[in-house]
Amino acid sequence: MRVVIAGGHGKIALHLEEQLAHRGDQPVALIRNPEHAGDVRATGAEPVVVDLEAVGPDELAEHLRGADAVVFAAGAGLGSTAERKRTVDRDGALLLADAAARAGVRRYLLVSAMGVEKAPSEADDDSVWAEYLRAKRDAEQGVLAHEDLDVTVLRPGRLTDEAATGRVTLAEGEVGHEEVTREDTAATLVALLDARATAGRTLELVNGTVPLTTAMDSVS
Repeated sequence: MRVVIAGGHGKIALHLEEQLAHRGDQPVALIRNPEHAGDVRATGAEPVVVDLEAVGPDELAEHLRGADAVVFAAGAGLGSTAERKRTVDRDGALLLADAAARAGVRRYLLVSAMGVEKAPSEADDDSVWAEYLRAKRDAEQGVLAHEDLDVTVLRPGRLTDEAATGRVTLAEGEVGHEEVTREDTAATLVALLDARATAGRTLELVNGTVPLTTAMDSVS
């Protein structure tokens, strides 16, 4: 399976690329900074330098042709402005959806965030955090509305860099705002790529007591 990952140098993405390469897939990492290419290659992925804030959907579609799936794991990151929450977390996800549709790639995984359904209005809260939630909410709604895509939204809990546990709670609806490792989040994305029955659904993820394979059986 050829999988193109937007935000290819992010922490979740690097785990995802390594796990995909390990099982024999072909991960492709979209990165903005060419200096990150070496880190990406070390995971077994192919780096492609492209700036999601500067590219158009037709040009991006050329990088997606021949892919079996795309994953949006990009984000403006800590310390970024409210404007970049919109241009990366929202607009980047919508751009990838448009490009995937043009390239004929149906499977789309969107890494989102918990609490987006409760995002306050700009009039009530104009903070960067509130804008982040609104950006993620708008990204979810826009991507899920694409008729040409089979979309699964994954909302992980508080992300940590601890080693994977292999045990999670994965479900539609609220599962609590507990922690989940980035490595377990990546493993869940790998499993979701094969679980097309989850298309059109929004799933929340935290670490738990159930093996990932069992959790996947319960949602797919």
